[in-house]
Amino acid sequence: MTLLAIPLGVLIGLALGALGGGGSILTVPALVFAAGQDPRSATTSSLLIVGITSLIALVPHAQAGRVRVGQGLAFGALGVVGSFAGSALSARVPAPVLLTAFAALLLVVSFALLRRSWRGRAGARARAATKGATDRAIDTASDPEAHAEADAGPGPKADQAADPMVTIRPLACACPRLAKVVITATLVGMLTGFFGVGGGFALVPALVLALGFPMPVAVGTSLLVIAVNSGTALMARIGTGTSHLEWALIGGFTAAAVAGSLIGGRVMASLEPRHLTRAFAVLLMLVAVYTAGRTVPLLV
Repeated sequence: MTLLAIPLGVLIGLALGALGGGGSILTVPALVFAAGQDPRSATTSSLLIVGITSLIALVPHAQAGRVRVGQGLAFGALGVVGSFAGSALSARVPAPVLLTAFAALLLVVSFALLRRSWRGRAGARARAATKGATDRAIDTASDPEAHAEADAGPGPKADQAADPMVTIRPLACACPRLAKVVITATLVGMLTGFFGVGGGFALVPALVLALGFPMPVAVGTSLLVIAVNSGTALMARIGTGTSHLEWALIGGFTAAAVAGSLIGGRVMASLEPRHLTRAFAVLLMLVAVYTAGRTVPLLV
């Protein structure tokens, strides 16, 4: 086992525990370029490393109440078809094409992470400004009629809004939202099966946008979905002629990643996530450039 596997495993686990994804996307290039594995073995080994690490990293998030088990399992189940399809497609793609596509994915993810971090900062500023305006309005409010109206309780319209018979629509269907969840889960499953990554970089924003999760809950729940997707994709590769796996390398890499993920769970509670996100995005860009530089010439 190469000595580089230890620091790389810690780095990957750190990002996985703190961001709920993103770190696993470095596992494949680390196994290929630092450990000398062929791309097919690396993607299969990555599924083992990422799946085990995600399960263990899940524990502190679950203890803090940041995991929604039922919805996470349902999201993972929806990605089963995509995982099998991605695994079948991966076996038919030449190794240089696979790695070149992976480099392109790294670039897309890095830009997406940077965009999310800047949006998070702008959103925080907007919330602070809104809170300040609200506080000032409360401090300066002195209309006695408004207070009398508030003390009098809700009027007829409020009573009507509170009546469940008025607000409940039994035949209502959130079909667009459901379709968004199904499509997103399937695409994440395909990424997991094809590239051997957990898909957490797509899961966290998907859980926030499609299911309305708060960011900390999305991070914790994404680890559960990553474990489900990784296990499903690994099962899809059984019996498909996967290359020999180096169990000593997988064990050492996994142990280092688990240690990093436990540290990452603590880092999330004490540091600004956007700073870690930006640093990690820059690292992904560097890895993408290096991977493309090694593989694109092989396509010519």
